[in-house]
Amino acid sequence: MSEAPSLTPSGGARAGSRAPRGGSLSKLAGFAAFVALFVQACHGVHARPQDLISGVHGMADILSRAMPPDLGQFVPSLEPIVETIDLAVFGTVLGVVLAFPLALLAASNVSPARPLYYFARAIIGVTRSVPDLVWALLFVTAVGLGPFPGALALGVHSIGMLGRLFSEVIEDMDMGPVEALTLTGASRLQVFTHAVVPGVLPTLLGISLYRFDENLRSSLVLGFVGAGGIGFMLLTAMNLFQYQTVSYLLIVTFVLVALAERGSAFLRSRVQ
Repeated sequence: MSEAPSLTPSGGARAGSRAPRGGSLSKLAGFAAFVALFVQACHGVHARPQDLISGVHGMADILSRAMPPDLGQFVPSLEPIVETIDLAVFGTVLGVVLAFPLALLAASNVSPARPLYYFARAIIGVTRSVPDLVWALLFVTAVGLGPFPGALALGVHSIGMLGRLFSEVIEDMDMGPVEALTLTGASRLQVFTHAVVPGVLPTLLGISLYRFDENLRSSLVLGFVGAGGIGFMLLTAMNLFQYQTVSYLLIVTFVLVALAERGSAFLRSRVQ
């Protein structure tokens, strides 16, 4: 009778000591796997830190030739700046307009039929998986150089990104109002306008504003493939070794992206 109490605590102590040891081993194994993955990535990209150190002088030379920024490019850059903003606006609006109905079909809780569900999911997957830069190259081949192929590329890629996010928001919405209106005999259109839209609209607006911020950044890169905007002007200046113009355009890019980011954050805070 006197030995029973002593066995139970010791057994409990041994059982408790095994659990932390097993957890520590799993954490150690996970860390080792992460290190192995990073080492393999360094080998795969042929990482050579010594080359970066030896190339510091070349980067310093370029920076010295880029100063001071050529402020005389202010007037010539106004049209590309507006063009860059127009690219982001067009691509975002096109993406929102086409992504919303696709999201309704791709949301399992409101989709009217399974074939339409899989069809919408397939379109969203294709438009999202192909990068906007590849879409821009395709549209440049189709319609030629200029801002229009860049705007189309942003719009098509936004369909996939927004469609996925929109559908997830709709699937996570509160279905109580939808079920209540359905029980009262409301039509599908009435359920949509009085239950679905009010429940998800603030979140969808916030996501759309965030996408505009992303499209503005992407429009700068699309200029490198002839889609117009600041990116095309920046590429031209780099090819002509006009580093003072490059530094000015980089400053303009930073200011433009910062303003768009702050503006989008402010508007998202107002609608959510």
